[in-house]
Amino acid sequence: MKKYLTLALLFFSSIVFGQENYWQQQVSYKIDVTLNDQEKSLKGFESIVYKNNSPSTLNFIWFHIWPNAYKDENTALFRQIKSDTARAGKLEKYTYGSIEGLNFKVNGKVAATEAHPDPLYIDVLKLKLSKPLKPGDSVTITTDFKVNLPSYFSRSGFAEGEFMVCQWYPKPAVFDKNGWHEFPYLDMGEFYSNYASFDVNITVPADYVVGATGVLQNADELAAYKRIGAKNVANREGKPVRYTAVNKASHKKLNYKISNVPDFAWFADKDFVVQYDTLKLGSGKVVDAFTYYHNKDSTLWNYSVDYAKDAVKRYSKWIGEYEYPVVQVVEGPKNNSSGGMEYPTITLITSPDSKKESLDAVIAHEVGHNWFMSMLGSNERKHAWQDEGLNTYFQFRYEAEKYRSNSIFGSGIPIEVQALPVKEFMSTIYGALSGIPMESAIDLPSDQFKTSDDYSTASYLKAALWVYILEAGIGKEKVDNAFQHYFKLWKGKHPQPQDLKAAFEESLGVDLDKYFELLKKEGKFE
Repeated sequence: MKKYLTLALLFFSSIVFGQENYWQQQVSYKIDVTLNDQEKSLKGFESIVYKNNSPSTLNFIWFHIWPNAYKDENTALFRQIKSDTARAGKLEKYTYGSIEGLNFKVNGKVAATEAHPDPLYIDVLKLKLSKPLKPGDSVTITTDFKVNLPSYFSRSGFAEGEFMVCQWYPKPAVFDKNGWHEFPYLDMGEFYSNYASFDVNITVPADYVVGATGVLQNADELAAYKRIGAKNVANREGKPVRYTAVNKASHKKLNYKISNVPDFAWFADKDFVVQYDTLKLGSGKVVDAFTYYHNKDSTLWNYSVDYAKDAVKRYSKWIGEYEYPVVQVVEGPKNNSSGGMEYPTITLITSPDSKKESLDAVIAHEVGHNWFMSMLGSNERKHAWQDEGLNTYFQFRYEAEKYRSNSIFGSGIPIEVQALPVKEFMSTIYGALSGIPMESAIDLPSDQFKTSDDYSTASYLKAALWVYILEAGIGKEKVDNAFQHYFKLWKGKHPQPQDLKAAFEESLGVDLDKYFELLKKEGKFE
């Protein structure tokens, strides 16, 4: 007994020690940006307070200037898309984008910059510090910038009167215990960003409806969105109530604030219909829910706010409570190669408006990224499965409980399978999934997958199957307990795979070495 108690204490102390020695950088943004909808451009100024919480002295800070990924054919973005036949169709017709007018200052003094040594990385910049930034110290970094938005083919840009303003502002790369992560923007492969606070002023023509990360601070504008949105929820099948400018001025300045999120995105369109409702979580917390969608007849988006609310409620119950005051979903331009793209408190949905089960599922998946990306800020570029795969596991549960459906198999699920209880339905679905060819290992950096199909199969499906193998072995309740423990330990931080493993082992009281070794296994699971 004493032997096992000693081992247990050593195991527990190793987790506590790991938590105590954890650190992450602290970043605060103030940004002013103006949209020129005729030029399809942004003009902005940002001020960043960067605090060095690391044990290292920094002589420079790597910056992502990702709009330059769209600048010409020789960037890492274009090279990746052109080399993948599944994605090459994105470039049938497009316009370039870029960022210019940068004039970095550090603590008010002009700072030198240096290009990345890799010529493909023109969207990465080294900001040199004239004075070393010691542990515990902070600097204020400022710069002007102008972004020329590309046509919409990879997350950010414009299409059909709508603006998707994503990955748009200069931002420091993550520096963690493994060093700098100054990777370029890619289409296949997502992000790893510092947790930060944002205070953002967005100036747009007065007749635009805007949805953005965080909470809108303009009381009159927010009241208008809520009033109109509530009416549209109450009369879903009727003619929608449309937004009209609150003031007579030609432009309006909207202020959004939020803390402890890894990114900021915003969307604008004159054509948006707004829906608004609230949801109450188990703790009694009330969350605002907005959806913004295109004005067209017989759209399934009439029920979109219900889908967003249900996703937040279910994920909160399964994993841990949604910590933000608002959740928002935006309809974007049709893009068959992507169901959507997530950002903190807001997500863009680009899948075709086909049937309610599929729309509900993709909204649930993208809203679910508020857990696996935002509140649990893993390195998506290096460990995509830790975001996409864990989220897909819960998406599949969401679909099964509500509809006895699954996005992968669609209408191909036999009626007799749809009639099964949830547990048996999921067993059948995952049995079928296990028969899909899955050659790549799960835990590969995104840029090392041979094709986007390999990336999707391994990072989404194979990783979801990996979680289900654990569920099948120990039960759904214990898996939920393990996720809840993981969430409690790592919310608002940057967990690595070994942190997920340690949290699961502590919750379950078992050694998971063999289970986690499966992440490196090529081919099907036996």
